[in-house]
Amino acid sequence: MIQRIHLEILQALAEKGTLGEAANALFLTQSALSHSIKKLEDQLNTTLWEKQGRGLRLTPSGEHLLQVSHTVLPQLAQAEAVLRALGEGRRGKLRIGMECHPCYEWLLTVVQPYLQRWPDVDLDVVQRFRFNGLEALEQHQIDVLITSDPVLKEPLVHVPVLQYELRLVVGNTHALAERTTVSASALSTEHLITFPVARERLDVFTQFLLPRGVEPRQHQEIEAMDIMIQLVAARRGVCTLPDWLAERYQAQYPIQHLRLGDAGVFKTLYLVYREADSGLAYLADFVRAGAISEAVKSQS
Repeated sequence: MIQRIHLEILQALAEKGTLGEAANALFLTQSALSHSIKKLEDQLNTTLWEKQGRGLRLTPSGEHLLQVSHTVLPQLAQAEAVLRALGEGRRGKLRIGMECHPCYEWLLTVVQPYLQRWPDVDLDVVQRFRFNGLEALEQHQIDVLITSDPVLKEPLVHVPVLQYELRLVVGNTHALAERTTVSASALSTEHLITFPVARERLDVFTQFLLPRGVEPRQHQEIEAMDIMIQLVAARRGVCTLPDWLAERYQAQYPIQHLRLGDAGVFKTLYLVYREADSGLAYLADFVRAGAISEAVKSQS
């Protein structure tokens, strides 16, 4: 039957390209590697690879098993990490995924004291803004998702950690800088700068512009937040940021921030994790620290 080593062999072959390099990566001999796959092929009555020149090419069966390995191996690795953490009490690895740029700024406010409390817990941050965080969480590729777009789905737990208002940021000398609020129609003549995220996940579009049938004059994507703020300060465009982040940058750059519409656009940042992992002390402490940070902010 299919064993972990079979999945590791296919991944190593796909990454290294040759049987010899794959064997070296797995600390196996070529003959042992070939024998292991040949035995599985005989059991399943299929072929997983075939020779192509000096190298090997995966067959459709091999490609399918390779795709299975991308899901199963991370799950096995996570299961081992959980068992080790449970066995050792304070050891483990916390993998945090983020779906938004401001998520990273929030994380910086809580991560340092957390690392001091848990010196034996490794921390890994997946900061990819076009990935499917919910899928990564369900497939055990991450342990905690930081998102402002929760999908209330069992058996996932959603903990609110930060409530904020989305604000329009403009340069001090911009024509809108004297206002306290801005209408959607006012942005029809503006150069709007956003992070490189699909429109259906940008709140300025989904909750402000599109419901009112408004398009900005120009839309530009920028990944570096500091560059975005400098462009705005130079009146090269406008952008939106959470209020707490806009206030932080206002102390450094000549910018102002305004309310989007009379009612404003309000959002909540969530930590999402698998309910089955609730017993992990180091994960529970990270979530609790995030919730406490919001409680302190609300009282200040």
